[in-house]
Amino acid sequence: MDYNDSGVHTATHQAALAALRDTIRSSFGEEVIGDVGHFGGLYALPGDPTRALVATTDGLGTKVKFLASLGLHERVGRDLVHHCIDDIAVLGAKPLFFLDYVAGAALAPDTLEPLIRGFADTCVEQSIALIGGETAEMPGIYEEGTYDVAGFLVGLVEREKIVDGSAIRPGDAILGFPSAGLHTNGYSLATRALFDTECFRPDEIPAGMDATVGEMLAAPHLCYRTEIGAFHAAGATGFAHITGGGLIENLPRILPGECDAVVEKRSWPVPGIFDLIARAGDVEEKEMYRVFNMGIGLAAVIPPDRVGGAIERLGPEAAAPVRIGTVVEGSGAVRLVDRR
Repeated sequence: MDYNDSGVHTATHQAALAALRDTIRSSFGEEVIGDVGHFGGLYALPGDPTRALVATTDGLGTKVKFLASLGLHERVGRDLVHHCIDDIAVLGAKPLFFLDYVAGAALAPDTLEPLIRGFADTCVEQSIALIGGETAEMPGIYEEGTYDVAGFLVGLVEREKIVDGSAIRPGDAILGFPSAGLHTNGYSLATRALFDTECFRPDEIPAGMDATVGEMLAAPHLCYRTEIGAFHAAGATGFAHITGGGLIENLPRILPGECDAVVEKRSWPVPGIFDLIARAGDVEEKEMYRVFNMGIGLAAVIPPDRVGGAIERLGPEAAAPVRIGTVVEGSGAVRLVDRR
């Protein structure tokens, strides 16, 4: 089984987006910093040559449907804010304000209230303003009982402190910060493998596991703002938020063209949910690493002599990183190798 079997055709839409890159670039003025492909878009702050705005937009994919089926609407809101924070934090930005978009067949109060509370509470915790949003009921578009969400986040960064990977050099260490599970990607394949093929129940505890299938799939998307801040201050040369496409497709977004990332598979503890998906759906290892984060939610690239100082900056509540690879000369790709 692969992603195509679950109805997600990533190669097709990636090819379409690649063909549209010049069309997208045609809208750029001199205010746009960098190119298409960053985790967030950079735009020069009008009237201030020292700072830039950073913006991102994203959704949760079919994790929304799964969380909603368990009544975890507040978790939907929290996960989306965390996802967006990670996307701009990897560029060194401080988040400023968030907007949401919610659409469904019908938006009942017992769905909408905890969902918006999830947005608002998480924004309060992160000192972000929830300045607006939009709700739309579209019964002819969405199935009864379903909804979707999108988030929009804008932040600010000092231009001299933008971390876009351009300073990455061969010899830099690659450290991985653990994920809580799937975070927000791969749910179409995961649910097909676990519920359609193997017929697990969400409340079932598989052999050898210490949590139900539902609990493992509903694990929250972690916010890495603290970890990014500590490594940024210590001189990290790049960060990759590991979302759709896994390490294989997200690390190249920050690699200079003359560098490759050599990643040692399973040099970190891989959460059991990933092995369960692979076995249940007979998913090949390469496809698992292409679709899922495989237990790494954030990758940080940093010169090896600065690793110790970066780790010392992490507070007691921060996730502990593991060295998962090294940057070498190459052409901007990821090489997955067996653990040495």
